[in-house]
Amino acid sequence: MTDLTTPTLPEGFRVDGWELAGVIGSGGWGTVYEARAVADGTPAAVKVLPTGALAPGQRAALGELVDREVRFSAEADHPHLVRTRAVCTVDAPDVPALDGAIALVMDRAEESLCEVLNAGRAVPDPLRVLRGVVEGLAHMHGAGWVHGDLKPANVLLGTDGEVWLADFGLATELDGTHAHMPPLGTLDHLPPEWWSQRTGADGAVVRPTADIWAFGVLAHQVLTGGLHPFPGATARARSLAAQSYARGTTPLRLDAGLDENWRRIVADCLAPDHETRLQHTAASLRSRIAGLSGRRVRRGPWPVAALAALAAVTAVAGFTLLGGGGNDKNDRKDDGGRTTPAVVTGARQPAAGSIPEDSDVPVALRPVIADAAKRCTDPEVTPALLAAMLKAESGFDIHASRPASEEYGIAMWTPAVFRAWAVDGDGDGDKDYLSPPDAISTMSLYTCWLDQQFKKAQLPVADLPALIAAGWRTSDRTVIEERGVPARAQPYVDKVLRNLADYQKGVSTP
Repeated sequence: MTDLTTPTLPEGFRVDGWELAGVIGSGGWGTVYEARAVADGTPAAVKVLPTGALAPGQRAALGELVDREVRFSAEADHPHLVRTRAVCTVDAPDVPALDGAIALVMDRAEESLCEVLNAGRAVPDPLRVLRGVVEGLAHMHGAGWVHGDLKPANVLLGTDGEVWLADFGLATELDGTHAHMPPLGTLDHLPPEWWSQRTGADGAVVRPTADIWAFGVLAHQVLTGGLHPFPGATARARSLAAQSYARGTTPLRLDAGLDENWRRIVADCLAPDHETRLQHTAASLRSRIAGLSGRRVRRGPWPVAALAALAAVTAVAGFTLLGGGGNDKNDRKDDGGRTTPAVVTGARQPAAGSIPEDSDVPVALRPVIADAAKRCTDPEVTPALLAAMLKAESGFDIHASRPASEEYGIAMWTPAVFRAWAVDGDGDGDKDYLSPPDAISTMSLYTCWLDQQFKKAQLPVADLPALIAAGWRTSDRTVIEERGVPARAQPYVDKVLRNLADYQKGVSTP
């Protein structure tokens, strides 16, 4: 989205032999425009980088980034690397803020991988995209360069199936086994060792293994519809989760739907330290990926017929939703009373944490809940706990709603909160809080993160199910500050614990 406080050049404006059209996007350094060559109409993208308002140090840093990008583009020649065709100076006396700006003319893409993921669309031919990325990366590494900022925003997709690595402002040439680059980059795509090293006069040390880590993150996102392999609502939170994993305090939790071959590749890329990642080069990854199928082993889209059947079941059972409560990102829910479903008795004793066969959990939902729980390896987040929370939230009513507090669907998500954690639970490319697979899978991810937060805060392990329920209804911060279940969340927590006890006994009671 364009920053409206930054002046833009009008459509039809010419930068040397290139005529600008609309704005494609903007970032911290400048704005990218769609453009065409005046001579023959060749499409291009022009990145305009203002310099007038920069302090001397910032201007020098920008100049260094531009020089690095231009130098790399001049030396690199590969079908999966975006070319910088020209470097121009903007002559715009009528727009003083942009007069004298640097303009980079580059290949024009249809969209970035980031745009596809953010729109909730399935990545077209994910195997082709990942092959293109790793082939471009292998070429860079073979030529003695490190990208330094591999992420979905820097993978561009063309109209004819092209896949390009882009944005070489942080690309740097190796001097032996490593290089130095400015202490920049995308927080949740940087390897764990980045945070423990010192930044010297030459910058931060970077190695090809940093790109391997970033490729592992990116591959997981491509194959799961945008799901980052480390939990967190912000890039900073995800980077902290990655560091916790690297220290050995939390395990690596990859999406349960990943094909086993891809699971091994992503896990190898996300080895917790540089030394272990050394054996997994871009060239070796290219060879491994070349023989893979593009299909993922994932549960298919939630069938319309199943939704209709589930709606009928909940209607017959007489599930209703009552009550209300406040809601924001740091104070997620307040307890509301609601009637409970009819009793189903005679259940068998289930395996630990599983859902009893004769419980009141709708049959159509049981595999969905079980699959969602697999997203978390922490023992407290079980199918039984998720079912207990869903029963307390909505009585398993997929049409439940609490408009006053903007909570909807089977897990009673607030749309804004859901978007920060959203998981594509049914593999259809969408992330919809009203879709039971998406809502429940996202609930599993969020409760898993709560579990980890409470363990880090050294809260009593025996109380974790109650604390998770309280954190879901309020926030991790509230629970940690009060060192236990907040009083206002206690009625809700009691309800969850009763449901959980019923499922653990194999009996559902009213």
